[in-house]
Amino acid sequence: MNIIIIEDELPSARLLKRKIEKMGYAVQTILHAVADAKEWFATHAHPDLILLDIQLSDGLSFEIFENQKIKSSLIFTTAYDEFVLKAFKLNSIDYLLKPIIDEELVFAFDKFLQHEQSKSVIDLDNIKALLTTKNQGYKERFTIKIGQSIKIIETSSITCFYSENKGTYCRTSDQHDYLLDFTMEQLENLLDPQQFFRINRSHIIHINHIKDIAIHSNSRLRIYLHHDRSDDMIVSREKVTDFKNWLDQ
Repeated sequence: MNIIIIEDELPSARLLKRKIEKMGYAVQTILHAVADAKEWFATHAHPDLILLDIQLSDGLSFEIFENQKIKSSLIFTTAYDEFVLKAFKLNSIDYLLKPIIDEELVFAFDKFLQHEQSKSVIDLDNIKALLTTKNQGYKERFTIKIGQSIKIIETSSITCFYSENKGTYCRTSDQHDYLLDFTMEQLENLLDPQQFFRINRSHIIHINHIKDIAIHSNSRLRIYLHHDRSDDMIVSREKVTDFKNWLDQ
């Protein structure tokens, strides 16, 4: 059985590969971005099974299969909530909720082997619409425990979110940093995309706190925020076009 993994987080991809190999299956290759996957599929036969994350560094994994028929069974590895995941079941697509538990991975493979999914009925456009449609449930505040107290932080006062030393933090307009119990990927799903944009792997910024934008090297952009001491707010090259479109909304 030919298997490939599409995952932009290298440690997660390696861990999933080890889990699959421990089950006695070989992983053909690991791809890390939409662009890489499109290039790979242009010159390789579709595998029997693809395990892929929804949100990759350069876009949604649905974009990989635009303008072509899917010839593989799919298992999404995702951090999306249970409500949205109902769409997968309705479209005969399986999913594994991160962090992936060994028993659930085994169960997913057993189900794939016993009842191979009908690839012709998969409607990725429908699922993509469900996942990207603006809803009214975006997070408006975070509660953070500080000692024996609980602090309420409104998202409007947050200049940015950032990851550092395996932790995820928010920085407020009064230049305080608070550790959160969310990953950057989870935050992308919780925050209003009209207000927040992930400019690179480690930073999500608030549009109302942008002070200035400057041209940076290699076709990138440097962001300066109000009330912020950081000097590494760089829009990655693959995100520049989307960032400019976001600003023009």
